[in-house]
Amino acid sequence: MLVKRIFNFAAAHNLIKYHGKCETLHGHNYRLEITVEGTPDEEGMVIDFLELKKIVREEVLNILDHSYINEIIEQPTAENISIWIWNKLKNKLKMDNCKLYEVALYETENNVVYYRGE
Repeated sequence: MLVKRIFNFAAAHNLIKYHGKCETLHGHNYRLEITVEGTPDEEGMVIDFLELKKIVREEVLNILDHSYINEIIEQPTAENISIWIWNKLKNKLKMDNCKLYEVALYETENNVVYYRGE
């Protein structure tokens, strides 16, 4: 079973290894979808949505929201941000009955990266 929770955060970045419009400072209102895969426990839940929210807030949103992402990730492409988020969450969302399945990061409503680890 797959369980997904959606989050939003705003942040600025510039792509220092890119030559074009995105090499200058700009920002996005990101949409982040975290999907967990597992089997419902004795309470009938793969993961409590409140627990998922708490983990993502502590490990990701409190760091990235309203930040200059270049201070956290050297080349903050949507791909690299997705990998960073995955690495922050993979151990926190590894439980007896579930694990992190996918990170989906929407840089805009039309541009999205899906990452499922290595």
